[in-house]
Amino acid sequence: MSARLILILAALLGALAVMLGAFAAHGLRDQLSPRLLEVFRTGVDYQFWHVLALLAVGLLQQHQRRLGFSISAGAFLLGILLFSGSLFVLALSGVHWLGAITPLGGTAFIIGWLCLAVTLVKQGKEHADSGKR
Repeated sequence: MSARLILILAALLGALAVMLGAFAAHGLRDQLSPRLLEVFRTGVDYQFWHVLALLAVGLLQQHQRRLGFSISAGAFLLGILLFSGSLFVLALSGVHWLGAITPLGGTAFIIGWLCLAVTLVKQGKEHADSGKR
């Protein structure tokens, strides 16, 4: 995945997170139970955090194109879709079996972070071996 695409998706998903957060605060406050409103807000929070992760990965990918950065970005995107998306749908529809999808998104987030860590460790080792900084 190109750095440009990662950064564009991060920007769009960031804007969407702001819209969803505002929707929760103003449009859903009186429509959902406190528990379901909290579920929705959790989805927004995780989306925001992983948008920041996507921005970081996109900037790293601009500096040095690595397959690991692309995999990490893909995992973060999948995590946003599955984790945050399932929480949004669950809160709005009340369909509780969707909660079974949420851990798959969490797993994708974990894979994204671990892949990012491995890529950074490999990159640092290659630089150390070559004498580059």
